[in-house]
Amino acid sequence: MVKVAVIMGSKSDFAVVKPAVAALHQFGVETEVRVISAHRTPDAAHAFAASAQENGFEVIICAAGKAAHLGGVIAAYTTLPVIGLPVKTDMMGGLDSLLSIVQMPSGIPVATVGVNGGENAGLLALQILGVKYPEISQKLKEFKKQMAEKIAADDAALQDELKTL
Repeated sequence: MVKVAVIMGSKSDFAVVKPAVAALHQFGVETEVRVISAHRTPDAAHAFAASAQENGFEVIICAAGKAAHLGGVIAAYTTLPVIGLPVKTDMMGGLDSLLSIVQMPSGIPVATVGVNGGENAGLLALQILGVKYPEISQKLKEFKKQMAEKIAADDAALQDELKTL
């Protein structure tokens, strides 16, 4: 079974993580969702990352705010793809989280989605998995086709509404 780890630095980040988990579940991907802090539980972060591949994970999503080092710490201990999910903060609106995640040193890549971009984190994980799993790739193609059809329908409805002005 395809499995993705979704880790957050604090349980308060779960509202941001939830759309990622929902997207993964929608495509039939198993998830393990954990609270592991890069700063408060560094040994647990190290242990989780170092054993992630042997535990069957294929992608890891890391959500964190403020000094959002979780993704970088996890990426330092694994060769699996790591996706950083910056969480909006009161201090800088999430810019602090975003910059902490995207400014990784050479050799420690962490893919990054937008601030509070949980759904996109899940979809990016699915796209990575789609390289290996044709059934996920096919479901993604159908998902994108449905999005395009909705936009086309919205545009048609707008054009009809404009005719009445």
